[in-house]
Amino acid sequence: MSRTPPGYRLSAATGIHRGDRLYQQDQVQVFPHPRQSGWVLGIVADGMGGKSGGRKAADQVILTAQQLFERFVPDEEDEIDLLRQIVSESHLMIRLTAISAEEEPHSTLAAYLLTADRRCFWIHTGDSRIYHFRGPNMVTRSLDQSYVQRLVDEGQITEEEAQVHPQSNLLTACLGTVQEPTPVEKYIERVETGDSLMCCSDGLWHYFTPAELGTVLHSLPPRDGAELLVSKARQRAKGTGDNLSLAVVRLEPLDE
Repeated sequence: MSRTPPGYRLSAATGIHRGDRLYQQDQVQVFPHPRQSGWVLGIVADGMGGKSGGRKAADQVILTAQQLFERFVPDEEDEIDLLRQIVSESHLMIRLTAISAEEEPHSTLAAYLLTADRRCFWIHTGDSRIYHFRGPNMVTRSLDQSYVQRLVDEGQITEEEAQVHPQSNLLTACLGTVQEPTPVEKYIERVETGDSLMCCSDGLWHYFTPAELGTVLHSLPPRDGAELLVSKARQRAKGTGDNLSLAVVRLEPLDE
């Protein structure tokens, strides 16, 4: 937990589970800045590509993010440039790994950066998501870079139909491909006390509506909420669940 300027504190938690897969290829972390309180980076990577290739890719995303965030100088360097650098350098390192290995590693990336003055920047590629909740209500979420999201955007199918579409795991962008990544960015001018930020892999969000996610994150502390969401996702998967992971940060009043 990181102390922040008077008026609120940050409470954070991560959750991760192998699901019903043989191998864990998700990675997730919440990093407090090592020198400046109130600055937090939450990030999730869902690796793909063979027995060990996906895990190598996800590990590379987390390691790159940690190294760049530790070198980042708050209030002097640009926040969105940091996130773009995490994407581009992770992509490069995954591509280099592919050259020296038999696997073809790929990974999604979803990351949010919360500043001490309560601004938020996020970036993502693939179908790992970022959510912003105000109390129990979803303010906004990232839109997947996937085939079914494109169908939704074009009005060919509904959000509900996308959830059960047979090609729901087909991505239109991710890290490690031949093409350079085309991440999506967002800026939130101010995050309020009582708000929650969450990034998670599709192995988690697939089993919940935004209303369910918001209710859990609002009514429980982050650690308890993360545990409940992982447990409920496992239950709903009925033996067919993917790796799942999430990283939650909530702004809480100091009098709680």
